[in-house]
Order: sequence, then structure tokens, then C-alpha cells
Amino acid sequence: MAGSRESAIADAVRRVVGPAVDEAGLWLEDVHVTRAGSRSVVRVTVDLPEDQVGALGSDALGEASRAVSAALDADDVVPGVYVLEVSTPGTSRPLTELRHFRRARTRLVTLQLHDGGEAAGRLEDLVDGAEGPELVLDDGARVPVSAVRRGRVEVELKRLEELGDDDAADDSDDDDDAGDARTQEG
Repeated sequence: MAGSRESAIADAVRRVVGPAVDEAGLWLEDVHVTRAGSRSVVRVTVDLPEDQVGALGSDALGEASRAVSAALDADDVVPGVYVLEVSTPGTSRPLTELRHFRRARTRLVTLQLHDGGEAAGRLEDLVDGAEGPELVLDDGARVPVSAVRRGRVEVELKRLEELGDDDAADDSDDDDDAGDARTQEG
């Protein structure tokens, strides 16, 4: 019963914060609401639109966090006290949707295939193939998305070092990108 209540609250949060995230030029990836003792934890995951490459910088994440918080303050959809966490999907997000693969362009990926094989390389593009969308890797390999059981972005420490400190901070998609953690009275 609690799961359906949390799901209904998450749907309400999505409805309320969606326009604020859109206005910030971002994509609302996910919303989760869970109970933690006497409080709720509201986790809002945002990302860049699928046509953009790179990482969501900390400044943009902070702005999105403030917009989400303001939207929730304006519309009392989360009962009681809650903690708000706004973050990016991070590199640990499995690549399961076409949008995830589009966002992973220019990144090093590992693809586990349905036939037990594996493909790895820098994802250059996502194109229409004879039997549906195909991933184009830097070695010229074309892997049908339908052949991929699971994909993941590989963390490239050497690439981060080459980018330098300023760019590395903007290019690292860590799960620790929480932009706002606040307690709200409802």
C-alpha cells in the first residue's frame, strides 16, 4: 500500500517539477519518492536533452535544483517533511533507452550483447540501420541496438586528466551530483 502512495506522490512531483525542468532546458529523467523514518526523500534526476553531448555542469544543476525546489514550494504535493535531492544520472546509469545511447555519444562504452558477446569503443553516433537503430563505434563497428542486452559508459580517468581541472569537473557524471538537499515543511 505504501508503494502505491509513494508512486502517486512521485507522479504528482513529476507533474509539478516537469515545467520547471523544461524551462531550464533540461530533461526530467526520473522521480522517486521513498520514506525514510518520519520524512520522505524526493529524488529528482535531470539530464541534458538527448541531442547534446557532454555532462550537465554543476552551475546548471544548481539552477535546476533551485527551480525544482521553488516549484515544490509553490505546490504542496509532498505531505509532511521531506528531503529534496536533485542529481544527474551519472555514469553508472545503464544504457537501456535510445535517449541514453544518444547522450553517451563521444563516450567510451561497453555493450553486452544478447548472444553473449561484447563490443566496446567510443560511441560516435546512433544511425538508422536496415533493421532499426544502430550504434556506430569508433572502430567502424555498427551494433544494432536490438542486439544489446546491456550497455554502460566507462569512466575514463586519463581523459579527465587531459581535459584539465575546469573541464574535468564539468565532464564527470558522478552519482554524487546532488544539487540540493533540503528539508521542507509541508
